[in-house]
Amino acid sequence: MPTILVSALEASSNVHLEELRRNLPKDYRFIGVFEGEDALYSPREFSVMGFRDVIGRLGFLLKAHKEMVQLAKQADMVLLMDSSSFNIPLAKKIKKQDPYKKIMYYILPQVWAWKKWRAKSLEKYCDFLGAILPFEVGYYQKKAQYVGHPLLDEIKYYKKDIKGETLVFMPGSRKSEIAKIFPLFVKVAQILEQNEGFKRRVLVVPSFFKGLDLKALYGEDIQLFEISYDAHKSLFEAEFAFICSGTATLEAALIGTPFALAYRAKTMDFLIARILVNLHYIGLANIFYNALNDETPGLGESQLHPELIQHFLSVEGLLKAYEEMDRERYFKESLRLREYLKHGSAKKIANEMAFLLNLT
Repeated sequence: MPTILVSALEASSNVHLEELRRNLPKDYRFIGVFEGEDALYSPREFSVMGFRDVIGRLGFLLKAHKEMVQLAKQADMVLLMDSSSFNIPLAKKIKKQDPYKKIMYYILPQVWAWKKWRAKSLEKYCDFLGAILPFEVGYYQKKAQYVGHPLLDEIKYYKKDIKGETLVFMPGSRKSEIAKIFPLFVKVAQILEQNEGFKRRVLVVPSFFKGLDLKALYGEDIQLFEISYDAHKSLFEAEFAFICSGTATLEAALIGTPFALAYRAKTMDFLIARILVNLHYIGLANIFYNALNDETPGLGESQLHPELIQHFLSVEGLLKAYEEMDRERYFKESLRLREYLKHGSAKKIANEMAFLLNLT
């Protein structure tokens, strides 16, 4: 029975991990950080946002790091997903402990946006790098392979036209995001109901919130919305969506649902990020759309969808994005983006895992 040490700290990484496990033999045993049985920690325990939050949880993060290095002794191989600040140092420590331990990194850090030096670290400490974007491979020397984008494994609903019956609101999965963005979404929903007539308002809630007190998380205004835990189905049925930055923006683009990105961070965190990261766009769909149009990812002039960030995020701005978006152009270009990312990656990664296990 092969034992795999997994470090999947993000909610989106665990969605990709679930699809990957469907393509693996059932006798594979997973240990480490992920959603499921035998996990050392749940990803929810790593849900921090911003530089101050990280500093406040530093003791816990260091403890978890040490425990993961020890747990690696039991594993036949290691699977790291996203979360480079945690996972790259983890790879280094595991290789120092056992130079022959095979390490795969799937969902690579965005070295094309900032900290390009991470590419050298990944090649030094990892044995296989699974790139989910075609242009990522060019930032590495030899260990990176384009494996396809995992969302194309997971999405089962694709629009054939831009029609829809609902308005979808996705204010993020972190409490700090919800606190900043959901009140604006409530006002937008109320105004659109007055101006456009009745339209079903759907609030997409992360599946790992099931069983929690949603009123405590979102406030009393949650009663204005239908609740959905199925993001893909809800986006497929929507006429338009308002989405906090993250994987959901790319999901909407691939499904074909017009949307506006909304994002607001703590002022200090935003200023630090602006210094470290030089990008025109933060939305994944816009970044990949740049690459599709032969522009530098995140620094191009082409734009697939509107982004309202920091002080530009307002009720008025969101309403303007809804009213003025060229939906026909958006839908046509979203089909191009889907073709650009091509196939999903779960089967390819499963095959590479089996290959690495045979080398151990």
